[in-house]
Amino acid sequence: MLLTMSKASDRAYAQIRSMILSGALPPGEQIREEQLAERCGVSRTPVRDALRRLEAELFIRRSESQRSFVADWSLGDVEEAFALRTMLESHAARRAAERIGWDQLERLRLANAAISKAIEADIPEVPTFLVQNRLFHAIILQAAASPRLSAMLAQVVEQPVVVRTALHYDKQNLARSLHEHEELVLAFARRDGDWAEAVMTAHIRRAFHAYADAHAQQREQEAA
Repeated sequence: MLLTMSKASDRAYAQIRSMILSGALPPGEQIREEQLAERCGVSRTPVRDALRRLEAELFIRRSESQRSFVADWSLGDVEEAFALRTMLESHAARRAAERIGWDQLERLRLANAAISKAIEADIPEVPTFLVQNRLFHAIILQAAASPRLSAMLAQVVEQPVVVRTALHYDKQNLARSLHEHEELVLAFARRDGDWAEAVMTAHIRRAFHAYADAHAQQREQEAA
């Protein structure tokens, strides 16, 4: 019985998280357990368990009246998240440069090849970019070989702002991201931790500024 409930909770967690990341549950929207239970095909108890996990991961916030809402991050919140990501993932890149295997290097190259193909299309295939970008960074984290670092990064990298940042990328931003990925592979191949750390730092800082620019543009459009 407990195992069945755990599986239902995991399924609800994955589905609700996916809805938030995709925008199907937009920022600021109130969470209604009964509706989510129906959409996920589970009872309300697994949904409650899933919502507790998502609240701990900052996908959901709870009001003083104990109502739950999809988190709506301010630009300050986003900047802090990117600052934390910069520190953690640049450290992961340094560790990876010292530990990465040739098979992992080849997998990074394959991910970059898929990204290149996706952004060369007349209309860039952003969903493919997101999947391969996530894979690229996951391989680096795997090569870093630090469970503690993996757990800490999961709290930062998987936030909805990462997806929203990529959705604002134009073709030039996508190409820059790919170029930085390629330079990371070069640094890893040379086992140069300083180089890898510097490139990763620049990679994430540029991503933040792309988000900040899009955020400012959106605010201007709303004010017009």
